[in-house]
Amino acid sequence: MEMNSQGCPLDQCVLDELKAWFADYVGTFACDDPELARNISLKREHTLRVCEEIVSVGRELGLRGGELLLAEVTALFHDVGRFEQFRRYRTFVDSRSVNHAELGVSILKAKGVLALLDEQSGDLAMKVISYHNRARLPEQEHPTCLFYARLLRDADKLDIWHILTSYYARQGDSRNRAIELDLPDVPEISPAVYDDLMSGRVVEHGAVKTLNDFKMLQCAWIFDINFAPALRRVRQRRYLESIRETLPDSQQVRDIFSMLESSMSTHLLEQGHTLMTLSDTCHGTGLTREVRGEEETVREKPCFFSSLHADKD
Repeated sequence: MEMNSQGCPLDQCVLDELKAWFADYVGTFACDDPELARNISLKREHTLRVCEEIVSVGRELGLRGGELLLAEVTALFHDVGRFEQFRRYRTFVDSRSVNHAELGVSILKAKGVLALLDEQSGDLAMKVISYHNRARLPEQEHPTCLFYARLLRDADKLDIWHILTSYYARQGDSRNRAIELDLPDVPEISPAVYDDLMSGRVVEHGAVKTLNDFKMLQCAWIFDINFAPALRRVRQRRYLESIRETLPDSQQVRDIFSMLESSMSTHLLEQGHTLMTLSDTCHGTGLTREVRGEEETVREKPCFFSSLHADKD
């Protein structure tokens, strides 16, 4: 199914058409292979929940109308490359197969999917999708693009935490190699992973050697959470505590989680109800808007949790 419509302003009708295309596209992967079917369903459900997460966080950040719809478009298509990736390679590990974001962009271009949008919105969505799985965002990119990319990365992580913590809770029922990345389930945590966490750094994928390393990498994602509403959801949903329950009760683990809790508490206390809005970002002010009750002030304080550790990257 290819899109041939001329680009037009983004509204709910356009979004509904894009959602219909997505549903039809995922439907082409229906099969009798249990492993393939299970992982196609996993990514379909993940996509729909990321759409919900990005709308929820976006509203709290002040997005309205077309701004919020554009955010949802990026969430809808951020993992569109995952379906073909798994069918071809039977893995979600990009280093063993293909960069799923780049594959997704190539699929969207080949099918003309975003031709429904005006050129500016389509180009922005493509860039955001292509950036969502990068280790670091390009600093020279336009602030509007970086805002949407950061918002998508936060929404994506929130649902990945949901998937992983739910999986760990029922792990005794069945194992999914695609989720565990085929990593050995042994008690050790690699020294490089421990050092990254204790230094407040995001863990590099190359340092991950065991399943526990992978769980530690997931915990370190809090250093790459960009907006306070997303970080509050991490705390409220107890994602880190859920992961800790699956780890050995070692001194290393106790040290790591003591540091993580302290860092998260400090950041949330400092931020209060501070929000960075799209308007602030687009105007390049570097300011955040603080709302306490009916009183509003503006101050020069970055909202991003990752800025706490920027000097350590």
